[in-house]
Amino acid sequence: MTDVRVGHTAGLTGDELREVRALLDEAFEGDFGEEDFEHALGGMHVLVRDADGLLVAHGSVVQRRVVHRGRALRTGYVEAVAVRAGSRRRGLGGQVVAELERVVARAYVLGALSASEAGAGLYLARGWSVWPGRIGALSPHGPVPLPEEEGSTYVWAPPGGIRLDPAGRLDFDWRDGDVL
Repeated sequence: MTDVRVGHTAGLTGDELREVRALLDEAFEGDFGEEDFEHALGGMHVLVRDADGLLVAHGSVVQRRVVHRGRALRTGYVEAVAVRAGSRRRGLGGQVVAELERVVARAYVLGALSASEAGAGLYLARGWSVWPGRIGALSPHGPVPLPEEEGSTYVWAPPGGIRLDPAGRLDFDWRDGDVL
């Protein structure tokens, strides 16, 4: 039995944010920095608790702008999807992503994320696709290519949503730390 809560960062308590941070530190084995956590804030969160009230899964979606073929697209960028080690392979990651997709479908024209090899299967199974084209960012010094992000950037268009031209580049808005 699980309890699923969806809420904005502004609606989370300090204790909940500390729980999220601790879960991310554990799930990513200490490889989730302060800038990574900052990227996960300011949008909608999905928190999943087990029957004992322990936070076992989390994910968030934040707004970003992605320029494609001269158009700035309101994009729901998925961040900080994690499941506690002892609770994996029970469908909780899929439950989190399903809720995040619901948010994306209602508020954005496009969903995007950067996935690790370990997480890629979850997104592929849910209909996300690897962006086949080039990836870039709109840096303070102008557009820059991000070839290292090619092959790990996934997109998802809500039903009836935008169609992207795979020959075009996706240029993401700039942010500190890892741009994607």
